[in-house]
Amino acid sequence: MTREKKEKSMLLWVDLEMTGLSPVHDRILEVAAIITDWDLEEKATYTGVVKVSDEIIAKRMVGEFWEKNKASYDGLVAQNATGKPAAKIEKELLDFVQENCGDAVVYLAGNSIHQDQKFIEREWPTLNARLHYRQLDVSAWKVYFENALGQKFLKPENHRALDDIRGSIEELKWYLKKLS
Repeated sequence: MTREKKEKSMLLWVDLEMTGLSPVHDRILEVAAIITDWDLEEKATYTGVVKVSDEIIAKRMVGEFWEKNKASYDGLVAQNATGKPAAKIEKELLDFVQENCGDAVVYLAGNSIHQDQKFIEREWPTLNARLHYRQLDVSAWKVYFENALGQKFLKPENHRALDDIRGSIEELKWYLKKLS
């Protein structure tokens, strides 16, 4: 890839913590974003908490996943009181992207990022429109390495947005190192 191409596009690593996995019924609780270049070097970081109604939390954050991840549940619920409206978080994210990427093409990146983008598309359509239609999904590498090569990257699963992104970036670096 030429240097000119590198400078005209950036990676926007995003991880969302949601009340569940249904973009129709669930809501975003927490977002973290890291902008990197193509060498996977961090350029900027953003975190935000989205205020979600107590009713949605009570109705949607139930079941085995939340029982097994009690610390994540407690942290997300506790910070909800300090959350901002989803529209305000979208505006902050758009400003963050503009400030750090300018007119560059922005590719969404992360683990199973297609699922996060379903929420972005529904809750933050203006941000979604700013993103390139292609994504860099680390989980595609995971599927190949685990099934074809029998190699597995052990990433901690904290279920907190910023930690999860940094884990995904390290995971991609691990795969790339295996190829060199």
